[in-house]
Amino acid sequence: MKARVKEMEDEAAKLRQMQAEVEKNMTPEEDKEAVDSRSVYVGNVDYGATPEELQAHFQSCGTINRVTILCDKYTGHPKGYAYVEFAEPAFVDAAVALNESLFRGRLLKVNAKRTNVPGFSQRGRGRGGFRGGFRGGMNPYYGHSPMHGYRGRGRYA
Repeated sequence: MKARVKEMEDEAAKLRQMQAEVEKNMTPEEDKEAVDSRSVYVGNVDYGATPEELQAHFQSCGTINRVTILCDKYTGHPKGYAYVEFAEPAFVDAAVALNESLFRGRLLKVNAKRTNVPGFSQRGRGRGGFRGGFRGGMNPYYGHSPMHGYRGRGRYA
């Protein structure tokens, strides 16, 4: 029994070592910016389009590393936009020149892909936030309570 436990511990150590190697070889955070600098956002993509068709459409711009068509995680249906990653950042300008080109009967919207800034979201800003903002405050009956001077439509108004 002790030999079996020792064997399992050795196997777990090997798995941890392999996991560490895989994590080390994965793309670090600064590489995401490099990938984003050579990628384009493609909007208004036909829902029946395939990555191969998009690759053929953008082939004239330069060497393509990857075409990603995003899908809804619950239904699996395409969302209507895609990302095209090129081998060189110089190819992005040629791809942006294809903005409003016709693809499967639709005008594509092509922009350089922007890099997301961590921690930058719309939550808690602007109108209607939690306990504040315009008409989103503590009183759910804005304008319809004695606190705001509303008397109703009765004959005493």
